[in-house]
Order: sequence, then C-alpha cells, then structure tokens
Amino acid sequence: AALSASVDGLDVGDAYWLRADPVHFQMQRDCFSLSEPAPLSLKSEHATLMIASLNQHFAEDGLVFCMGQSGAWYLRADKVAHITTTLPRIAMDKNVHHFMPQGPDSSKWKAILNEVQMLLHDHQANQAREVGGELAVNSVWLSGAGVMPSFESLPHDMDLIIADDVLNLGAAKWANIPKKTVPKSLDEVLQMNVQHVRLALPQAGNLNVTWFEPLFSALKNKQIEQLTLNLGFYEKTLVAVIRPLDTYKFWRKPQATNSFIA
Repeated sequence: AALSASVDGLDVGDAYWLRADPVHFQMQRDCFSLSEPAPLSLKSEHATLMIASLNQHFAEDGLVFCMGQSGAWYLRADKVAHITTTLPRIAMDKNVHHFMPQGPDSSKWKAILNEVQMLLHDHQANQAREVGGELAVNSVWLSGAGVMPSFESLPHDMDLIIADDVLNLGAAKWANIPKKTVPKSLDEVLQMNVQHVRLALPQAGNLNVTWFEPLFSALKNKQIEQLTLNLGFYEKTLVAVIRPLDTYKFWRKPQATNSFIA
C-alpha cells in the first residue's frame, strides 16, 4: 500500500498504510462473497462523499481514508496494525469470512470493518449508484498493510519497468529503476535499447493476440533471449522460464496452465 501510495499523489512519510478498496459483498445462501470487480469503479464525486463520511466517523481513531490520483483508496493509520491481510483477487467469489484480517489485532479491525459497513449501508452516494443500476459499495477490502520500505538501495537486475499499475510504478520509484507506461504493442518494447525489462501486462483486452502470440514469435525468432513469465493463480504463482530453444521442443504436448500448479 505504501509503495502504491508513493506514486499515487499521496504523502506517504513514515506512516502505516493499507489499501482500502471499495467493494461489494454479495449475499449468498449462507454467507457473503466478494463480488467482481474489486475494487469497484466509482465516480469521483461518489468516492469523495464516501471518504468524507468515513473520515468524519473515524477522526478520533487515528484513521484517515485517502484517494489517490488513480482513484485507488488507501487507509493511513497512526498505529501499526498487527494483522495479516489477503489480496482481493484471492478471495474473489468466495466466503469473505475466511479472508478477514488475521492476527493479534484482528478483532479490532473486524470491528472497524463492521462500522464501515454500517456507515456505507444507506449512504447517499450508494443510493445514487443503485438508482443508476450500479453495485453499492457496502464495504472496503484491506490489504497490503505496512510502512514504506527503509532500504537505501535495492540490488536488482532490471533496466526498465513497464507498467500502468501503481504498485509496480511505486516499486520502480523505490528501487530507482527507470519506468514507462505500457505501450500498445510489443514492437515498441523490442525497439527500446534495454536488456532486462519487467513488463506488467494489462488486465483488459485480448492479451493472447496483443501480447502472448507476439511474445512467442519474438522468442522463436531470437529477438528475446529469455522470457520469464510470472503467472498468479490465487495464492500461488507459476514461474516459467522460456528460451528460444524451448520453442522447438515439439515432442512436449501442450497442457493447461492449471496442471502446472495443481
């Protein structure tokens, strides 16, 4: 959260930060589940009204809700929260009870979330959203808790980070690695005079046509010496290292990605 906030127009300082994504809990038969998308997309005026209400309510608790330039929500706390949290994508479409904050301070933070939910229940901004056919923001999802890392420098082998999300851009800023926004095509990346590039692919669009097929072609044509894929699946990550010679191993039958992390 602190890394993201540092490039999202917020003064991070040495405070304790969490992501506080606006989300919608969907009632199931015997539980609540986290609905997609998370975070929800809000109009600026609705987000401003909700954050103002939250800050007024929690003013005496040392909690300040903030909205970054990207529209992401953050929570600044004057005390360290001794909790562990879960990224929203891991809890998606599952019983939220199993993914609430854990740890010594979990009871306190679950109580805070209950207050947030009660405050947002009949909020005027939510009423306007529902009239417009949009999902109500009936909770926030806490994750990424911590302070800004204190390392003076970070050893790395990256020459450039290409990304649009605030987390990768924040990491680039902290590690003092040059950064660029994601271009429209792989050709623009290949034309850059850099050796080691970390590319955070966008989450929308036809990734197969725009990125994966061109990446495979560039690898096969030896325009890329090595391609390392980091593919996240809930709480697991598949790391695949592929070199040009690997593209000619025709005897290896293609398998579903899930089979590699089962």
